[in-house]
Amino acid sequence: MSKVCQLTGKRPISGNHVSHSNHRTKRRFEPNLQKKRFYIPEINKWVTLRVSTKAMRNINKLGLYAYLQRLEREGVDTGVDLTGKK
Repeated sequence: MSKVCQLTGKRPISGNHVSHSNHRTKRRFEPNLQKKRFYIPEINKWVTLRVSTKAMRNINKLGLYAYLQRLEREGVDTGVDLTGKK
């Protein structure tokens, strides 16, 4: 499974390990992704998302339903059907 947040789109970036002698070797910075189950009471449905901790903070701040609606307005495909149909 790819290491991409479903809500924010965060993905790995590349950089360098820098030693004491300033020798540089390539490395990857991975996003802090968590697999989490959320309940959306507005549509009476459980969804499992692979989200970054930054997205979790936004969900805590705004609420999941409002955050998903905002992303939908911005044109982000979250993979969650907000119409409530099964």
